Amino acid sequence: MVVAVTNATASSSDAELFDTRFSMGAAALAAISFLLAIVVGWTGYQGSELVVVGMDLDVVSGLAGFMLLFLVSVTSLVAAVYMEPGFDH
Repeated sequence: MVVAVTNATASSSDAELFDTRFSMGAAALAAISFLLAIVVGWTGYQGSELVVVGMDLDVVSGLAGFMLLFLVSVTSLVAAVYMEPGFDH
């Protein structure tokens, strides 16, 4: 069985992660939020307080912060990889 290739898929370019300013910013946001997620999750697991904020964390609040920051990280990484260039191109 032969699958016909449409014009959109035949002419689409393989966008790199660091091609546009948006992709670079989204990748940087993904990296920073992933590191912050690790810090918040570990701080909650240890039961200590965040250095800058001064808030005591327990396991539940640390896990909630980890999941929120990890969601931001994954979402911005997906946006960095799959977003097409906008009106400026």
